[in-house]
Amino acid sequence: MKASDADILIIPGYTNSGPSHWQSRWEAKLSTARRVEQAEWTKPVREDWIARIAEEVNASTRPVVLVAHSLGVPSVIHAIPHFRNRVAGAFLVAPPDVANPDIRPKHLMTFGPYPRDPLPFPSITVASRNDPFGSYEHADDVAGSWGSFLVDAGEAGHINADSGHGPWPEGTMVFAQFLGRLSA
Repeated sequence: MKASDADILIIPGYTNSGPSHWQSRWEAKLSTARRVEQAEWTKPVREDWIARIAEEVNASTRPVVLVAHSLGVPSVIHAIPHFRNRVAGAFLVAPPDVANPDIRPKHLMTFGPYPRDPLPFPSITVASRNDPFGSYEHADDVAGSWGSFLVDAGEAGHINADSGHGPWPEGTMVFAQFLGRLSA
């Protein structure tokens, strides 16, 4: 599949992705990409986030490719039962451990626990060995339950602009390979 064959939905996490974040850069470069906007980025409500993602998936006119980061990941996983349109695949980056009682802010725990059912579409989960919001072992566990291919990003922090992943060329290459393996 080429990017032009899909509606690429960019799904940021808590507080949104700023202009130097790789998600914002990809959105600007990919002509069929659009951000799933949330009404409240700093006080997320799980049901509202799920509804917005489902609304965007269901409004799509082409097969959907989801690109979720951080809190966007559990939001996507919880939204799957509400999808009516075809999702061709999901690129899931830095899944936080939303069932961890030490997560801050505490209200992010309302996004946990993750559903453990296999995903109904191909997916890649990219995880860091030193992500402050979720361990690599946690990412490996949830990715395994979803049937998602796990990519070890090494010691990459939260894989965001703060951890030096603004352009994130390695992610671009993995995403391009993933996209090329999806059927239109």
